[in-house]
Amino acid sequence: MRWTAAGAVAVTLVVLALVAAGQDRRIEQLRREAAEARRAAETARAATDQRLTGLNQQVTGLETRLAALNERSLQAFDSRAVAASALPSVFLVVAGDFTGSAFAIGKPQRGRTRILTAYHVVESVWTAGRTTVQLERDGKSYRAAITDVSSTHDLALLTVNAKINGIAAARAKPTSGEQILVVGAPLGLADTITTGVVSAVRARVGGPGTMIQIDAPVNPGNSGGPVINSRKEVVGIADAKAQNAEGIGLAVPIQTACKVFDIC
Repeated sequence: MRWTAAGAVAVTLVVLALVAAGQDRRIEQLRREAAEARRAAETARAATDQRLTGLNQQVTGLETRLAALNERSLQAFDSRAVAASALPSVFLVVAGDFTGSAFAIGKPQRGRTRILTAYHVVESVWTAGRTTVQLERDGKSYRAAITDVSSTHDLALLTVNAKINGIAAARAKPTSGEQILVVGAPLGLADTITTGVVSAVRARVGGPGTMIQIDAPVNPGNSGGPVINSRKEVVGIADAKAQNAEGIGLAVPIQTACKVFDIC
């Protein structure tokens, strides 16, 4: 009986040992499977990260190309579109016996619109102590008040009691070679369009600041008209033509007017 009991215990221990050994093998197998699963997950994650990196690079490349296309589109000079955008904002100025050009700048405020022109266009009226001139556009006449002048910069600021959408002022300075369009009324001929390029931006001779040199004609009557870029923004105010020279026109930078009159 004793041997039988001892044998039973031994058998039980053997069985338990076998079970334990089997469990150890199973546990080891599960560990290996878990390790393999982790490696597979890491490999998959690395592959996914690589694909995402590749996709991000593609997106970045497409965005760069799109930006370049947009820039080229903006730089493509469509003179008809630029002229059509600007013409409703440009006026013939009648200042006594003198005529010139002017244009609305920015958006109307409180039912009033600000108008820029060259000082020499309204000089005879201003120095005579009068403060109003006449603006003409599409058969309509507007009485404009001269609200401020700068003889130093050859600029004048007018206001009219009417809502007229103006031309936006360019924030960036023009660069040599940039295409431009000039709108004005040379010899009283309203809505005259000329095109050209910015030849240079030079120091103003005999005065402060700079002037924009353009090759578009600036004839008598053009003075005070806008010089507009491909973005339909005004970059300057037509001022004068160089004496005894062809293809050299001058314009006051719009940034100068913005600073002098604090209007931009």
